[in-house]
Amino acid sequence: MNYPFSLTPLPYAPESLEPSIDKETMNIHHGKHVQTYVDNLNNALKDHADYHSWSLEKLLYNLKSLPEAIQPAIRNNGGGVFNHDLFFSILTKGGSALKAGSPLSAAIEKKFGSLENLQAELKQAGLTQFGSGWAWLVSDKDGNLSVAKTPNQDTLIEQNLTPIINLDVWEHAYYLLRQNRRPEYIDNFFNVVNWEAAEANYAKHKETDYSKA
Repeated sequence: MNYPFSLTPLPYAPESLEPSIDKETMNIHHGKHVQTYVDNLNNALKDHADYHSWSLEKLLYNLKSLPEAIQPAIRNNGGGVFNHDLFFSILTKGGSALKAGSPLSAAIEKKFGSLENLQAELKQAGLTQFGSGWAWLVSDKDGNLSVAKTPNQDTLIEQNLTPIINLDVWEHAYYLLRQNRRPEYIDNFFNVVNWEAAEANYAKHKETDYSKA
C-alpha cells in the first residue's frame, strides 16, 4: 500500500468483539481516529511526489531520511496507520486458541514458560506505558520473542523486528466502556486475540527486512 493511503476495512463487524470491546468504541476508534491518521498521512505527502511510490513500511523505516518538515507527520500518522492495521487484524470474535506445538507456541514456552506468563508481561508493559502508546510481542530474525512498549504512535520498524501482536493503550481504545480501568480493558483484550493471525505473523520473522520494503 502506498500513496494515496486508504482506511483498511475491519475484517469483522464492529459489534463482533462485544462484550470485550464495544461496538461504539470500534466505530469511533477505526472509523474516526484511524481515518484521521490516513487523511493526515496523505496530506503530509501530497506535495512530495518523490515518496508517493513508497510503502508505509519504507516511509517509517527511512523516517530520518525524509524531509525534516514532514517527519513528525509521518511518524505520528504513518505510525498510527501501521499500528492500528496490525491491532485490528489480530482481534477476532471470541478469540482463537494458540495451537499447541506450533512454532509460536514453542517460542512462547521457550521465552516465557507459558502463555499465561506472556500475557502477564504484556499486561505489565501496557500498564506501565505512561500516557498513550502500545505494548508489543515481537520477534527477531532468529525467532526469539520479546515484549516491548512504545509511546504514542512510534513503531519498532527501524529495529527490523517482526510484530506478532500489539496492544493499544491509548485511552480512545477503551475509555467509552472502561473509563480509566486500563487493567480491565487489557484483561478483556486477551479474550479476543486471534492467535491464528499471530501465528501467521510469527511465520514471517525470517523474511522481515523493512529496509527492502
